[in-house]
Amino acid sequence: MTLQILILVAGLLLILFGANWLVDGSSSIAKRFGISEFVIGLTIVGIGTSTPEMVVSFMSSFQGKADMAIGNIVGSNIFNTLMILGVTAMISPLVITPGNLKRDIPLNIAVTILLIVLGMNQTLFGAGQNQLCRLDGLFLLLIFAWYLWKSFKSDNADDEEDSSMKVYKPLMSVFLIAAGLGGLIIGGRLFVNSATELAKLFGVSDKFIAITVMAAGTSMPELATCVVAALKGRGQLALGNILGSNISNILLILGGAALIHPLSFSGMTPVDLGTVLVSAIFIFACAYTFKQKKLDRIEGLILLLMEAGYMWYLIATI
Repeated sequence: MTLQILILVAGLLLILFGANWLVDGSSSIAKRFGISEFVIGLTIVGIGTSTPEMVVSFMSSFQGKADMAIGNIVGSNIFNTLMILGVTAMISPLVITPGNLKRDIPLNIAVTILLIVLGMNQTLFGAGQNQLCRLDGLFLLLIFAWYLWKSFKSDNADDEEDSSMKVYKPLMSVFLIAAGLGGLIIGGRLFVNSATELAKLFGVSDKFIAITVMAAGTSMPELATCVVAALKGRGQLALGNILGSNISNILLILGGAALIHPLSFSGMTPVDLGTVLVSAIFIFACAYTFKQKKLDRIEGLILLLMEAGYMWYLIATI
């Protein structure tokens, strides 16, 4: 068991370092070609923070482990909203920008509802199967392409640029990209395989491991980014980061994973999916309660209590 835990940690570290190297190398090359920091942040950096979830879910889908692919994303979105935003808001209240309110928050709720409708159509409508088929995956990817296009066209005045973005020499940039891809592929395989073995050793389901250990592990880039931003007094950047990550998780990652292999929702319970939806709606409600247009410390505490309650439910139903 100790060996499997060490392999799990090693795989996670390779994924995290690999994602960081890939983002640094890609951003450096993009910067050299004169691409704006807004575009780099929206595409390379924005998607880059979701790379751990992408690698784990794609690897799981390739191996036909639907519970792991879906559980990782559902668990990651819950962890992102309840734990990461909760901790960040406790450090520094988060400003809800006009862009968040008009675009990101409603879209986050909409894609969460869409995921539930597509994945649970047999339960909800008595037709088809409770799964994301390849056509569903393609549909989600098309919506993600539309989201990127709309984001490029939208006014980004409320987004801050990172003037500290580092530009490396071309050869170093290529090396970072290659090392990043290698770390992601090798780390992803180690992480998924060791998580499967741990599930067998502890006598729990793949879904339980995915929605807890794997989800928390793959959300470490978002946690680090948001906490550092809050400590530097730039907590307002955290909300956009989390909303963008949650949207990408559903549209890009589950969309791509479903294209690789249809994903059965048989392991998901109404509590799992309900928690994702309620947490997304709660962020919208926060814009109009207590301190308007802010996610303050009281609301951060509520998010953390919701996370604790959900963890208690998972442990109680093992």
